[in-house]
This record gives sequence, structure tokens and C-alpha cells, in this order.
Amino acid sequence: MRFIKYFSLLALVLSSLEGCAEVPPSSGGTGTRLSSAQMDRVGRRIWQNECGGTVAGLTSWNGGEDFASLGIGHFIWYPQGRSGPFAESFPPLLAFLEAHGIVTPAWARSACPWPSKAAFEADRNGERQQELRALLSRTVRQQTEFIITRMEAALPKMLAEASARERAWVKMAFDSLKTTPEGTFCLIDYVNFKGEGTKATERYKGQGWGLLQVLQAMGATPSSYTAWNVQFAEAAKRVLSRRVANAPAERKEQRWLSGWHNRCDGYRRSL
Repeated sequence: MRFIKYFSLLALVLSSLEGCAEVPPSSGGTGTRLSSAQMDRVGRRIWQNECGGTVAGLTSWNGGEDFASLGIGHFIWYPQGRSGPFAESFPPLLAFLEAHGIVTPAWARSACPWPSKAAFEADRNGERQQELRALLSRTVRQQTEFIITRMEAALPKMLAEASARERAWVKMAFDSLKTTPEGTFCLIDYVNFKGEGTKATERYKGQGWGLLQVLQAMGATPSSYTAWNVQFAEAAKRVLSRRVANAPAERKEQRWLSGWHNRCDGYRRSL
């Protein structure tokens, strides 16, 4: 079994506080260890979760959103002059790819060139989107590594955000999940899905929905008889249900909840 140590690399990752690329410091730990075959399965499952596993889905602009969603992780890319509550993750992905020797389009190194969903869809078969889909379809492994690097960098951010009485639990839950491939997948997929949970802008009525909030919710009903990944799946569903209940009515987030819960139920499966 070939194991991969991610923190031995100087990788550019997403900063959840600023939404820009940065080099994470070494944690001094062992990093995430998955076999090459498990890495491939992680990438395929994320691709399936976000894009239906299709090449066409690698360049998307979802209804009701102000940004393009690109790659297996639907990495966010804002148009010029646009920003939002969610961290922009596509530019840091391109920086990560370039740091690993992969050539990326020069035109893609600035703001998203499509100002709206309508403009994006009108250019779906244009040269630029075809070029992006070609790049993203051949870099699934690197995109997976980028998401894992973000997950590894999440723990110190979450510990800094958590209350003093919760820090020991958050660290124990995080470390315990990482002891199995299934628990590791929970962390990898969810941090890409809903973020670290440390951004003040990613809150409804003062309550977040990121990885930190799921680990905190696990602590509310801990079980010594239930596998960590199963506990994570149930806590994630509770947190996402709370998000929908707290969301502004105009966002109509109830339409997404069933799909979100189905994704969480997938965390029960073997990797």
C-alpha cells in the first residue's frame, strides 16, 4: 500500500478567512494516509457528489448563485467586482496546480470572465469552457489532493474558533475520524462541501454549518457504540437542517435539503 504524506509538500491552499491561496505550515503530524486506490475513490465520489460524475458538470453555474462552480469540488469563482459570503476556491486551486507543474490557461488567472449565469450558459460550448473541462478532467487526482490539503489545514482554524471547553472534543473527533478511510472521507468531502465553519460570514442567525459545527454537534450526543463516520453523518444532517431553518426565505434552501441529506447518508458507506 502506497501512502501519501501531504504536509511534506509546500502546497498552496485555500484560506477560509481571506479566500486566497497560502502555504500551510507543517503540522508536524503524519498527515492523511490513504492508498492510491482509496485516493482515486475519494476523487470519484466527490466528483459524483458535486457534478454527477460528468465532464460537462466540471463547468457549472447553479441557479440562484452569483458565481461559477468548477472542477470535481465545484470550486467557487466570482466575476470581476463580485464577492460573497463564501470563500473563493477556484483561484487557489489553479495556484495549487501550477505549483505542481501543471500548465493552466493564462486567461483564467484573473476574475471569472462570465458576469452572469446567462452569459456562462451562452458560452458553454465556447473555447474557454472546453479548455477548462479538458484541464479539470485530467487533474482529478490533483484536485483531490487540493481538497485533502484544505482538510488538513482546517483543524488549527477550527480549534482557534471553538470555545475552550469544546476544543478537546473537536480535536478528538477530528483525529478519531481520521483513523479510518470512511471517517477520513467524511472530513475531506464535508470541508469541500460546506467549508471549515470558521468564517463569520457563513452564518444564518449566528449559526454556521461547516465542519466545525458538525464536530460540535457530534459532541452533543456522543456514542461509544456507533462508528464515527455514522455519528458524523447524523450530526451533519442535523446541522444542515438547522441551516435551512435559519436561512432567509428568499433563498429557498428547502429545495436542496433532501439532496444534502442523501449526500450525508453516503458517509455511512465503505470507501
